[in-house]
Amino acid sequence: MKIATWNINSIRTRWERALAVLERHELDVLALQEIKCKPEQFPLAAFEEAGYHVAAHGLNQWNGVALIAREPLEDVRTEFPGQPGFVKGEVTGTDRESAGYLAGPLEARAIGARVGGVDVWSVYVPNGRAVGDPHYHYKLDFLRALREAAASWLAADAEAQFAIVGDWNVIPTDADVWDPAAMDHGLYLTDAEREAFFAFEQVGLQEMSRAFATNYTFWDYQKLRFPKNEGMRIDFLYGSPALAARAVAGEIDRDERKGKGASDHVPVIVEFE
Repeated sequence: MKIATWNINSIRTRWERALAVLERHELDVLALQEIKCKPEQFPLAAFEEAGYHVAAHGLNQWNGVALIAREPLEDVRTEFPGQPGFVKGEVTGTDRESAGYLAGPLEARAIGARVGGVDVWSVYVPNGRAVGDPHYHYKLDFLRALREAAASWLAADAEAQFAIVGDWNVIPTDADVWDPAAMDHGLYLTDAEREAFFAFEQVGLQEMSRAFATNYTFWDYQKLRFPKNEGMRIDFLYGSPALAARAVAGEIDRDERKGKGASDHVPVIVEFE
């Protein structure tokens, strides 16, 4: 079984690339982020004609997540337990008062389904915008709630097989960015963000791609970042202990960043026995 995650940066623009990635790597599941469309706008026919099943969750032209699989997608969910919402505005004494944002409608940032005996979640963690911004606190709240959900799944079944994969918008270590000092705004690599990322290990999950692949997963379109290999590693696959124990190979498809019309992210793939 092969599972991949990819921030595609618009499925309507890059659906042909998505089909090519599915076939080139013989993927069983492709988790997408930033599809940037509503489900009715998703280019579904192209994938169904190729024999794939699709579940998509999008509310507008922003965010949006999807799962594409060879086998049927069962028990599709478009939010995880405790997932916070966001709306910028004045604090009104909610439990998030210190964070400086209001609990608003849920954004299209998570979709989960069971496929091939594994629960796969595609997540698009909030960017944060700037250190101290209300969106930054929303990001930390999102990661906390996701971690608590994962911990509850393991508490209910220590042998549960699930994966939480996606664009985490966190640079876990200094080695995961071409130059930490170049990140003058500090976003992605603050202590709080890194602690929130590694806290998933503390509840028992394992990041499954690093053991097999060392490279960046994102290169900005600006300043010739890709030709200079000035990138970041912010796309990851966390798995439950039972699933992670089955991981046997993995790769980062750096070549997908090449050519006209590429996303600024590339697919990250893990194979399981």
